[in-house]
Amino acid sequence: MDEELEELKRRKLQQLQEQSALQDNMQEQEKQQEQFEKQKKQILRKILTNEARERLGRIKIARPEIVESIENQLIMLVQQGQINQKIDDKQLVMLLKKIMPKKRDIKIKRR
Repeated sequence: MDEELEELKRRKLQQLQEQSALQDNMQEQEKQQEQFEKQKKQILRKILTNEARERLGRIKIARPEIVESIENQLIMLVQQGQINQKIDDKQLVMLLKKIMPKKRDIKIKRR
């Protein structure tokens, strides 16, 4: 009986330790994600004009996955040295036209 009790205590302690380690790991990942987001915003602030950032913000509300892709591409271009100047609203619109999927026209024919 004593051995069973000790075994249960040991298992419970091990389970609590694993949960604690998992929570610590999740907190560390959240901190890394926050730091990455801060760096990303800082880079985008350097390469986009205010108007371009506002446009991205508006698009992010409607299509966050597309904005994420655009931001990653812009950061990659900066890191590769292909962007030397700030991107204004007109240049951003041109980039968006290239990246955003084309809309399909749906026509319904009645017979």
